[in-house]
Amino acid sequence: MKKNVGMVDKIIRTAVALLIIVAYLLCMLPGIAGLLLVVSGVLLSSVASGHCSLYAKIGVNTNK
Repeated sequence: MKKNVGMVDKIIRTAVALLIIVAYLLCMLPGIAGLLLVVSGVLLSSVASGHCSLYAKIGVNTNK
């Protein structure tokens, strides 16, 4: 897999994922917590791998 997620993108994805996790831990997300935790996991996995499948499909590359 070709890396297509840049540093600024990684920082934003990490911040959003951490906000979701903190909101979950503080019980601020009743009802949609499970879905948002999955989204958080996807964001963190794309940060770790440097690859976003959606970006690859639509031809976006922020890793310049």
